Amino acid sequence: MAANEKTGTKAGNLASKVLRTSGTSSKAAKTLAASALSQKPVTKKASISERDADRAVRSYLSHKK
Repeated sequence: MAANEKTGTKAGNLASKVLRTSGTSSKAAKTLAASALSQKPVTKKASISERDADRAVRSYLSHKK
């Protein structure tokens, strides 16, 4: 895949399904699915979720001290 290409929506959805299905996919299929998802463009929704997750981790770590 070229440096500027991203995984499409259909491929991303299929990759997600492969990873969510337990026990039915081979290790190779799961590796390929994970690779496809890591190349999927970040959406605004994902960005917000990542921001919320970052805040939660920072809050947890600050209270743990």
